[in-house]
Amino acid sequence: MIVNKPAGYTSHDVVARARRLFGTRQVGHTGTLDPMATGVLVLLIGRAVKAAEYVTGEKKTYRATLKLGLTTDTEDITGKILSSTDRLPDAAAVIEAARSFCGTTLQTPPMYSALKIGGKKLVDLARAGKTVERTPREITIYDLEIVPESADTYRLDVTVSAGTYIRTLCADIGAKLGCGGVMASLCRTAAGSFSLSHAHTLEEIENLDPNGRAALLLPVEELFVSHPVLPLPAFFERLARSGCEIYLKKIGVALFAGTRVRLADEKGSFFALAEIREFPDGLAAKPVKFFDI
Repeated sequence: MIVNKPAGYTSHDVVARARRLFGTRQVGHTGTLDPMATGVLVLLIGRAVKAAEYVTGEKKTYRATLKLGLTTDTEDITGKILSSTDRLPDAAAVIEAARSFCGTTLQTPPMYSALKIGGKKLVDLARAGKTVERTPREITIYDLEIVPESADTYRLDVTVSAGTYIRTLCADIGAKLGCGGVMASLCRTAAGSFSLSHAHTLEEIENLDPNGRAALLLPVEELFVSHPVLPLPAFFERLARSGCEIYLKKIGVALFAGTRVRLADEKGSFFALAEIREFPDGLAAKPVKFFDI
């Protein structure tokens, strides 16, 4: 289910409400949103939770507000102000600085984040007044558009790799400009193939009866629509369901090693995710996760 998370809720708050509404503990999500953030939160319900490890790495798109002339301890507008200035660069300099972050770079995760180090969340350490060393991580900014809204406020539309912190991007842009910068708002407009047009508000979901809520659920296969479908004849389907690799030369298919595919039966019904791997006798599809059992 795709939820439009409201501001003021943690991602776990949304998961807890979904567990109550659907009567199951089997609820997870594919990427945390800050409490101040809104937008697309992909919930995995029931057997779909098994997909988490295969979809959390999807690209994500955000619309954010960058406010220049400030730095805070949280890198967003809600934090304690550390510095401020009214000496701001012109729009051309801001746009140039922002676009310099496109491509693959290293980003240091912020202290105010859910990332764990030594089994403890960074945000919990930060609230206790502690700061620890964080290893910079490789991120990719695929696309970035920046539009001035006022002398100190800019709108960012950005598509990034999983694990990218938009708060830190705003702070890094401000640091490069020498005036400081914070994130003033954030909305996730897309996660993988899902956008706000697919999302439902918590209020909408809660106002439905159980049948109505069930009707909003999407089949787990929707998580993998970017992967090719590999329909299997009955004999090879039985082999796959037993965990056996299916050699591509035996079913007349050509795919590259490393490709993930959706395994389907003769009628086209999805039942497992597989990866194309190199085996001694050639390339084969190896089932890695079953979703109909």
